[in-house]
Amino acid sequence: MPGKPAPAGECPQCWQHAHDRRAHRHLRPREDCPQCVDHLRNGCPSLVPGKKSRWW
Repeated sequence: MPGKPAPAGECPQCWQHAHDRRAHRHLRPREDCPQCVDHLRNGCPSLVPGKKSRWW
């Protein structure tokens, strides 16, 4: 049974790996998910850098 589809504006892979326990079931404790690491290193199309804070 597939998880819920990602909401509009969200990356489908990020959403699935964050909300579906089956995505990381095969990993040992404290082991990084190779798909997540690769996705973050090579760029997630949905990650947009935010504005710099001018509070300081």
